[in-house]
Formats: sequence, C-alpha cells, structure tokens
Amino acid sequence: MVDAPARVAVVGAGVSGLTAAYRVRLADPSIDVVVLEASQRPGGTLRTVDVAGIPLDAGPDSFLGRKPWAIELCRELGLEMTRPAATGTWLWTTGGLVPYPAGTAFGIPGDLGELFHWKGLSGRGRRRALRDLVIRKRREDGDETLGGLLRRRLGDEATDRALAPLLSGLFGGDVDTLSADATFPELRRWERTQGSLIRGAQAALRDAKGGGSPRAPMFVRPRDGAARLTDELAGRARDSLRFGSHVDAIAREGGRWALRTASGPVHADAVVLAVDPATTRRLLEPAARDVAADMAQIPVVSVGVVLLVYAEGSAEALPSGAGFVVPRGEAPMSSCGLVSAAWPAPAFGSRAVLRCTVGGTGQEDVLDADDEDIVRACTRHLAALLPLPEEAEAAAVIRWPGAVPRYQLGHLERVARIREHLPPGIFVSGQAYDGIDVAGCVRGATDVAAAARDFVDTTRKERTP
Repeated sequence: MVDAPARVAVVGAGVSGLTAAYRVRLADPSIDVVVLEASQRPGGTLRTVDVAGIPLDAGPDSFLGRKPWAIELCRELGLEMTRPAATGTWLWTTGGLVPYPAGTAFGIPGDLGELFHWKGLSGRGRRRALRDLVIRKRREDGDETLGGLLRRRLGDEATDRALAPLLSGLFGGDVDTLSADATFPELRRWERTQGSLIRGAQAALRDAKGGGSPRAPMFVRPRDGAARLTDELAGRARDSLRFGSHVDAIAREGGRWALRTASGPVHADAVVLAVDPATTRRLLEPAARDVAADMAQIPVVSVGVVLLVYAEGSAEALPSGAGFVVPRGEAPMSSCGLVSAAWPAPAFGSRAVLRCTVGGTGQEDVLDADDEDIVRACTRHLAALLPLPEEAEAAAVIRWPGAVPRYQLGHLERVARIREHLPPGIFVSGQAYDGIDVAGCVRGATDVAAAARDFVDTTRKERTP
C-alpha cells in the first residue's frame, strides 16, 4: 500500500464531484483520481431530455449571474455563455400576472413609489411593508428563519404573496423553516447596516449602478444549456469515471481509506463525498459517528420539473419575461419558466416552450400523481392564465426525489461542526453544505479539491523516508 500512487476517490459524479475531480487533476496530474458513480450516467440533476425533438434542461437550467464561480468554470472549459433574451419576473395573482417592479433586489423594491402603487399587494399590505422604514432593527444576534425576518420587517402579506414565492424556490419552499443566514445573508446584513430591508435594497441598487460596469444578469448559462457544464467535465474525466459503482462502506485499511464496492475495494489517501446527506451519513456512520446527529438535521425535499412544448404559432401567446412565481397552494406549480421567451433557440420554431416546477415542502404529494395528471393540471392552469391551448403537443415530467437539501435554522453552524469532526482525509461537498445553486456547488468543490490535494501532499511527505 505504501508504494501505491497517491489517489483521491470522489463518490458522486454530479457537478460537485466532477468539479472536485477536475480541480485535483488540473492542479496535480501525479495524483490518481477515481470517480465512483452509482448510476449509469454523470451529471446528477444537470441533464437534458428530449421533448418533441428539442433538448431541454431537466434540472437546473441556468446559473445565478451574481455568483461568478460556475460562469468562470464554464469559460475556463471553453463553453460559450449566453444571457436571457427576456428578463423580468411576474407574480401569479387571481387577477392575472403582475410584474415585479423593475428596480428590485431579491424582490424588494428600491423605489418607494413603485412599492406604494404595486398591484401585487393590497393597499393594506403595501402600507405594512413600508413600515420597514421605521421599525427598529433586531437586537438579538444569531440566526433566525427567513420567514421570521421577512414577516418582522415587511409583514405577512408581503412575505406570503410576494417574497416567499420568489425567494424560496431554490430551497424547496417554506421560508418559515429556512435559515436566513444560510439562504439570503444579504437581507440580514441590510438590516444591520441600513436598519431596513427597503433601504438595503436601495443601497444595493445604487451600488450596482455606480460600480462602473454593467449589472450582472440575474441568470446566465452555456449556449446549449446548463448541462453542458457537467457534460464537458465528464468528458475530461472519462478515464476516471466508474459507473455502476455503488459504495457500500468506507473504512481505514493499511493506512489508507478503503471504499467497498461490488467490484472490490478502492483504496485512496483522500475521499470526497459528493452525494446526498443520507448517503453521506450512511457511509460515515462507522468512521465518523460524531457527525451523524448533525447530518440527520439536513432534511431533503422532492421536486419535479414539467416541460411543455406547445403547437407552432403559440410562442406569441407568452408575455415578455423570464417567467412567473406562484404563491403557495394557488396552482399545481410553484413557478413557471418561459423558456422560449428567455432562451430562444432555432429548434423551438414558433412553439411556446414552458418549464413548470412542482413539489417542494408541503406540496410533495403532487409528485405522487401520474404524469398525465400532473401535465393536465399544469396546462389547464396555464390556459386559464395565458392564451395557450388547454393541452401541450408534447410534455415530460422529471421527478427528483429528495434532491433539494433544506437549510434549516442553524445550518451554517451545523455544516461547520460536520466538517470539523470529519476524520482526516474525508471531505464532503455538494448542495447540502456549499449552496443550493450550481455556482455554490462549484465554489465548494473547488475549495474541497484544494483541501484534499493538500492532504495528499502532506501524506506523501510523511511517507517519504
């Protein structure tokens, strides 16, 4: 074992695992990297499916423009990036779609006039939201729920109808259980520094305008779709990938880590676990019992994506914008992306292409229905809202069971404890620890790759006579 080449084993070939493998190999080609993936395909939730001859993203379809890490990696890999052709988000109301004000930060208007006249809230709701300007800021230190922060500052109506649908989408819903520090720390910072979320939004918008460079778009993606990132990473890691390699256990053996698989043990100096919290907890249970309790406090929620392709000539029925969000319980979907408006492509022709998100906290039972019922529920609601037919010409339903980890109160401290108590040479990476969005996963995997590489270097030096 002592004479074996230095090795890093990565468990999981999603964007976090593939990024970690790429970074380790790029920084030190002398380190052997092996990526163990239980399924028969790489990419995790970043994948495309064919609907009526059109390749569409079945998972994340873009990256947050304000977070540069995924964009920088794409450019490093030579992928051409594109911005949406249509921007702006709408809110589903009983009276139809209402656009969010143009000058907003995280959905909070920076223009008091726009907030005072915005039709997304009742007059009472708008007046309550404006009290944010005079309410005293919170004196207590420490984390609080995102819903608690928003309700305290802006009121229940603004929280439930306007902000929760917009802010909770990435995190599987339910702002009243999500950690403010782990989800939108900017809001907590605005209250501390500006004494108000509205004044914080005003300051953020002023800074963006006065920075001397164009404001970053809300979303960016590779020209051929978000899954191009993992496709490219998987192509570069082809020799390292082992599909169908389900890891049953991890244990110390001969001074190294031994990962037990059906095809035999894989020995490595360092291990990067880039899989879901439950799998990570199971693999670490014998070797790192101290992290089990904290791991169990990172629940997951199931979501689904409904892709809809309508008949030729239907694209003109869509409003100009990226999409709309839905207050909880008012429609079968929690949001709808206007794909053909935001990301036009020759393959669409004149067809309207939409992407509905379903499921999430408190609405997971939607995913238990048959595909046909889910599609029918979505198309009927869309037809009542927009001049679209009651049926799409083609559709696909993609379910992602337990795909979204939920950042509950105290999440950042929980993750810090987990990493502090990991055995030497074991590292964790992924949505549960580094960020729900692709950009956060890329940044976290880059940091973990550097830590694993440093650990291997130290181990090699200790073994050298």
